[in-house]
Amino acid sequence: MSNRKNTPKQKPDVAKESSYYDLKTQAVNDLAEADESNSPEVSKEELRGYTSGSGIKIPEAVKLLFIKFWFAGATCFFFIWGLGGYMADQLDLLVITGIALGMVTDILTNNAIRFFAVTPGANDRYMMFPKKGFWTFPLNILYAFVLLALVYGLYSGINWAAAMASGQMDAIALGVEPILFGLFYLGFDELLIAAKHGVQRLVRGGKKAAP
Repeated sequence: MSNRKNTPKQKPDVAKESSYYDLKTQAVNDLAEADESNSPEVSKEELRGYTSGSGIKIPEAVKLLFIKFWFAGATCFFFIWGLGGYMADQLDLLVITGIALGMVTDILTNNAIRFFAVTPGANDRYMMFPKKGFWTFPLNILYAFVLLALVYGLYSGINWAAAMASGQMDAIALGVEPILFGLFYLGFDELLIAAKHGVQRLVRGGKKAAP
């Protein structure tokens, strides 16, 4: 029988393990307590490096405008086209469509715009009511009715001008369809948002100029 050599057991380095544990604990605490006040500033270029993939780079404005156009056109498709054959009263159809447009804007469109923001609030300029809250729900519905009235007026004006030019007063030259409806709705939306920003700049300029 061979004699076994007793190899001494190595004692763990208690100080090294303790420092390693403290380092991990500190990292977890820093992560749990992180917020906007104690986080380091990161440049927009660095953030884009994490959010942008390889391939064709689509400008941010194009993506956001397409989102607004697409949701407006989809609402036209499902409500004006989908319910138009079942509802004889055009006013009832417009009321239902206006409510649907406001709900879609508040629940889907604006949330999608916020989702694509590189930093919080970066895409607020694309929304009439950028702050998220319960009060924005009825405001977006009222705003949708304003936009719908403008789009309806534009369709009516185009058809009236075409009828006057052709002499056929009963003819409808331009019918409602999702693509053109979405473009008209988007155009009036951007026009009113630009007007809002213009008024805000005038008010800020007046406050600065005031003694």
